Order: sequence, then C-alpha cells, then structure tokens
Amino acid sequence: MKPRILLVEDDRDLGMVLKQYLEFADFEVGWFSDPQDILTDKTIIDRYQLAILDVMLPVMDGFELSRVIRKTSGIPFLFLTAKGQSIDRILGLKLGADDYITKPCEPEELILRIKNILRRHQAAVDTVIKMGLYCFIPSQFQLLFQNETIQLTEKEAELLLLLSRNNRKIVSRKDILESLWGGNDYFFGRSLDVFMTRLRKYFHNDERIRFDAIRGIGFRVEYPD
Repeated sequence: MKPRILLVEDDRDLGMVLKQYLEFADFEVGWFSDPQDILTDKTIIDRYQLAILDVMLPVMDGFELSRVIRKTSGIPFLFLTAKGQSIDRILGLKLGADDYITKPCEPEELILRIKNILRRHQAAVDTVIKMGLYCFIPSQFQLLFQNETIQLTEKEAELLLLLSRNNRKIVSRKDILESLWGGNDYFFGRSLDVFMTRLRKYFHNDERIRFDAIRGIGFRVEYPD
C-alpha cells in the first residue's frame, strides 16, 4: 500500500507540481488549498500518514492548523514555507513539527525527508521497550508502571526513544539537539535540560534506571532490560 500524504498548499501551481512529484515517487496525495476543508471533516486526517503544511495559508496559517490537528491526531507533519527567518523555524519545531523546509525546495530533498519521517514513526509504532519495571510505548507516547499510565508529550517520547535505543551509551548533546530540535543553540539546550529533568522524575519508582548528564559531552540512560 502506498503511503498517503496530506498536502495543504494554497499556491495552485506549486501544489500541482508537488502533487505530481510525490505521486511519481509512489505516494498517494490528497491536496487541499484551504485548511477549512480539512477541519470541516474530522475523518480526513485519519486517512493520511503524514501532512505537509504550508505556513502561509488563507484564513488560518499552517502553525494554527497544526495546533488544531495535534489536538486529535498524532500524525507526523512538516512545514513548507517561503519564509526563512529563524523565528518561524523555531516556532514550527516547538509546535512539534518533524521537519521544516523552505521554498523553493528540491523535490528530491522533500521526498527524502518524508521517507525519513515515515521510517522513524513506523519504527516507533512497531516498538515496545521494556525499561526495568516500566514499559515504554513510543507510538502512544505512554510510559506504563504497574497500573499507572504516564502520558508523555511527543517531544518527551522522542527524547526517551532516542536515549533508550542507546542504553548505556552516551548520546552527544549536539546530536540530540539537532535530531529532535533541529538546531544546537542556547535556547534549545535549555529546553533539553528541562525535558531531561522531567524524564528522571517519571522513573522515580525504579532506582536502577539512571539518567546521567556527562558534563561537556551529552547524556546517557542506563536501565535493566
């Protein structure tokens, strides 16, 4: 079955070109020029595996559309925009975007990014990770302990997944920031520290699980399988 892509782009010429390129790359594409058309039918989002959202849209911009979508769906998405200011990129990533690409973009690059996102999310769907007394279900953003369910945010789940897949290995701070935040700067670094503090608290019921900060290098999680 072909992966299904939701494209929200109000530029008719660009929308047509992107749709043709994606279909040529063996994707099924649903193209909408007005975000209201999506929001009036709540079942539309569920038909797709990834969304490409233009930032500059009529009535409701792509950022606001992503906020509405995220209330009911965990679909991965990336932003497509002609804007190049860093503030837009930072805002997009803070909203949970999996990627951000500026126009004009090379279709081959867009297709590669889409495939990488789908691969990451499929890996998360297929994974249940046993961490000591806890079970981590990345696809549902859930951490289970006995009869307790801890609902993680998407970013918390992404960070925990990255660290847990490298059990007992150091993951550099730079690699974490560039992989999950899309950049390595002071503000993203502060956000990472906050998320690490949250993860430590979630695992307080099992003293064997450690989240260590390796000064000047990165972080390491250690847990019994």
